[in-house]
Amino acid sequence: MEKINLTISSSPHIRTSKNVSSVMKDVFIALLPAALAGVYYFRVPALINIVVAVFGAVAAEYAVQKLMKREVTVKDFSAAVTGLLLAMNVPASLPWWITLIGAVFAIIVVKQIFGGLGHNFMNPALAARAVMLASWPVQMTNWTSPGADAVSAATPLAVLKGIEGTQAANITDMLIGNTGGCIGETSAILLLLGGIYLIYRGVISYHIPAVYIATVAVLSFLFSGFQVTAISYNVLAGGLMLGAFFMATDYASSPVNTKAQIVYALGCGLLTTVIRYFGGYPEGVSYSILLMNVAAPLLDKYLVPKVFGEVAK
Repeated sequence: MEKINLTISSSPHIRTSKNVSSVMKDVFIALLPAALAGVYYFRVPALINIVVAVFGAVAAEYAVQKLMKREVTVKDFSAAVTGLLLAMNVPASLPWWITLIGAVFAIIVVKQIFGGLGHNFMNPALAARAVMLASWPVQMTNWTSPGADAVSAATPLAVLKGIEGTQAANITDMLIGNTGGCIGETSAILLLLGGIYLIYRGVISYHIPAVYIATVAVLSFLFSGFQVTAISYNVLAGGLMLGAFFMATDYASSPVNTKAQIVYALGCGLLTTVIRYFGGYPEGVSYSILLMNVAAPLLDKYLVPKVFGEVAK
């Protein structure tokens, strides 16, 4: 009888070529077009903030892992992605040292203190942005218009809310990024293409971004008194595309199962629209995602999918 060698091991038994490094590289690649568009529109100040944020995040991760005697994992691109996401969430006019503080805070306080990659309970870049906005509200809301002149400008959402400005941006400008706003959130079409790339590569599923964006579209239509233009403004302007595809889908801080992800995305969309229409701040993406990050473990606990073949008691 032929001898058969069997290997006995614990789960998981499904193997894949994907690892942390390959996933993070895909996210970095998906973010690059919108980041480069931000540099094109906002020039040198945007480039400085991007470089400072990425290198600051990588350096902070290397230093804290050395100090805590952990394995140094800066080569997995996760710190670089955090730094790039943070840079894309700040105005180009922001002083570089504030960006550096934010990058260090994101890595050390939000990520490494809680155990490193996969253990953070909220998105590090968004948590850092919230702290920066609370600490330096003037600098964090000093928007500039695209171009070399860097004159102050209102964001499309601020105009829509009636906080400042009198002339609304057109849809074409919001699609390509030729509007005031954060470095990486202005070009909706490039963020959408980056999100489609991530779905195609299997890095994220379509459930969270699709439900999130659809919820904002429907609620903005209702809250605006059935104005169709409100849908385009709320979907294309601000950080919705960036948040829906790149931050609400963070593995560590979003739900695991599909049912919980749908409820999570509905919550993000509801909170975003409520903050935009009834809050004092014209943008609500950051805070809505952070609030739902905290609720994610509860959603996974109470919205457990039925096991295949399970028989009811």
